[in-house]
Amino acid sequence: MARCKFCSREITWMKEGGRNRPINGDGGIHACDEMKASMKSIKSIEKTELDADILKQYEQAINLKVQGTKK
Repeated sequence: MARCKFCSREITWMKEGGRNRPINGDGGIHACDEMKASMKSIKSIEKTELDADILKQYEQAINLKVQGTKK
């Protein structure tokens, strides 16, 4: 058992379709209003909004990290 960080209700995390989902005690998917409100404030960035040079730096850093972890 865990507690929702938004509304402090007890929830259980279950694997559903490759993702972990919060489940209420009655078996339904947990989706409190506080969580929904916090998700609205997350800004999504489109690939076209980033400068090409910055995007290239991000890609190089990711590739270097992946190459460093391969053995």
